[in-house]
Amino acid sequence: MIVEFGHFALVLAFAVAVFQMIVPMIGAHKNWSAWMAVASPAASLQFALVAISFAALTYAFVTSDFSLNLVVANSHTDKPLLYKISGVWGNHEGSLLLWVLILALFGASAAWFGANLPPRLRARVLAVQSSVGVAFYAFILFTSNPFLRLELPPFNGQDLNPLLQDPGLAFHPPFLYLGYVGLSMAFSFAVAALIEGRVDAAWARWVRPWTLAAWVFLTIGIGLGSWWAYYELGWGGFWFWDPVENASFMPWLIAAALLHSAIVVEKREALKSWTILLAILAFGFSLIGTFIVRSGIITSVHAFANDPERGMFILLILAVFMGGAFTLYAFRAGAMEAKGVFSTVSRESGLVLNNLLLAVSSFVVFIGTIWPLVAEMFWGRTVSVGPPFFNAAFTPFAFAIAVALPIGAVLPWKRAQLGRAMRLMSGVALLTIALLGLFYALGTGRSLAGLITLALGVWLVAGAAVDLWQRTGQGREIAAKFGRLTRLPRADWGKAVAHAGLGITFIGVGALVTYQIEDIRVAQIGEEFDVGAYHLTVRDVREVQGPNYISTMAFVEVAKDGRIVDVLTPEKRIYPVAGMPTTEAGIDSGFTRDVYVALGDPQLDGGWAVRTWIKPFANWIWGGAIIMALGGALSLTDRRYRVAAGAARDRAAVGVPAE
Repeated sequence: MIVEFGHFALVLAFAVAVFQMIVPMIGAHKNWSAWMAVASPAASLQFALVAISFAALTYAFVTSDFSLNLVVANSHTDKPLLYKISGVWGNHEGSLLLWVLILALFGASAAWFGANLPPRLRARVLAVQSSVGVAFYAFILFTSNPFLRLELPPFNGQDLNPLLQDPGLAFHPPFLYLGYVGLSMAFSFAVAALIEGRVDAAWARWVRPWTLAAWVFLTIGIGLGSWWAYYELGWGGFWFWDPVENASFMPWLIAAALLHSAIVVEKREALKSWTILLAILAFGFSLIGTFIVRSGIITSVHAFANDPERGMFILLILAVFMGGAFTLYAFRAGAMEAKGVFSTVSRESGLVLNNLLLAVSSFVVFIGTIWPLVAEMFWGRTVSVGPPFFNAAFTPFAFAIAVALPIGAVLPWKRAQLGRAMRLMSGVALLTIALLGLFYALGTGRSLAGLITLALGVWLVAGAAVDLWQRTGQGREIAAKFGRLTRLPRADWGKAVAHAGLGITFIGVGALVTYQIEDIRVAQIGEEFDVGAYHLTVRDVREVQGPNYISTMAFVEVAKDGRIVDVLTPEKRIYPVAGMPTTEAGIDSGFTRDVYVALGDPQLDGGWAVRTWIKPFANWIWGGAIIMALGGALSLTDRRYRVAAGAARDRAAVGVPAE
């Protein structure tokens, strides 16, 4: 009964979405206030109905209702509760329901917190947002219904993909979807602005918090996915340029460009057309990622292996929304004339350079991701584009962004003197060059790109500190400067923290690539061996019974300077129901290094394949991602950048055409 109620609620949400898509849009066109006013309650009702539907599906998973086809295919009675819940979105149909739940949540949030938006703009934004929902409701109900019953329910299910039975992967998809779908709000604001033919500082101030929130969630989601790949797959890496990894990375880059571009619109009334284009592209890349994951055109541990017919439905959604938005953009872009002017050397120019580098780097990742598909489709050739291409093509743009970011941050608006900015950064530049020389001396014969990455990380962190310090003003006493620091706007602190977080990630990547030590051997039980400064002993290998798996677990003692540091337990698990093996690395994590051990296959002589790494500063990679997300969240708390902040005083400005 609960399942049927959830299905009925989903159908009702579809109907409400259709209503919300049509009526407020007509009301905005005719200036009928009553018709525009229905957008907000419709958005709230739509979210409530989807939440009921999602709760019903979650209940079916938690209670192991094997009369539901989706539960049979993705759950099992012996599975821990966490993975029963994550099984709701660990599949194509359930993850789509999570997608529309988040889509409705963002629409309802715009209704709840957008009271100060002009009524016509709010009505159009909510109508556009709902139109995206209509497309995905149709996709779910007509091709991917999660509420299909079985005539003869089995006694137990087939279990969730073992790779997804992990805390990192339990929370990774919801955060990614919050980022993917959150960018739909930037898209809705962009299309609504194009329909009205006006973009101004107030519009930029409204669109920035939504984009920033989506970027924060994407940062967390990407970080969780990278962390999971590091410890779960047993390969010791943190990024493989997998197509599904790229599918989340591309909108992250475009969203970062959009955030910086919207600043120029807000401060200087410039880059309007470019900002609208980025808002469209950001959500477009999210839809492309959805297509890559669900079309069945690629093979990936992250992908949902589904038939291409469903992929064609998503391709149709992509074509309709991107084609419609770009057509509207072509008609309206000329009307969005820039008002502000700025010199070649200015913060505006720095942000333009930042935008170009981010956009081109995203395009490079896009080309590398889809090129195998293009080659096979048009020339019938099987082409592999892997890490060597991406490392060679993407790295120069990443370096350029890192070099330009601190300099651009200290430039004044409108007109600046490059010499003054370089004087501000001279100490940081000297420190970076000195450290690069030191790193090179310590890492002779190692990766030059890794050494440069390490040095640029220091440049970014120190540059963020200089940016904050110079905002305290000139000629003040030290005590006064520290007092001024505490009174700086949260957005300034958030920007500096986010930039420093990027630098910390650079440091982690550079140190790991440059200085990691690897050891591969066949080890007997009781055998001792040294890796770097650590002494390892394989004490035992035994079989351990888990809640829904059987584990072959090694016990590896790690010692340094005669003192036992840790006993690691790398595993090879078999999930009998799914019939699938997984690898669980044993990791002793420290602030400045990880000792990483992966257990391989048994050997004929009775030994075991053992792979060991000493990975310096590995945790700084994900620590930097967390700090970036915290910086974004800190900026969101600045009242100037919340949706309603400043809207009342700018209400009149919104009605002024951009031309």
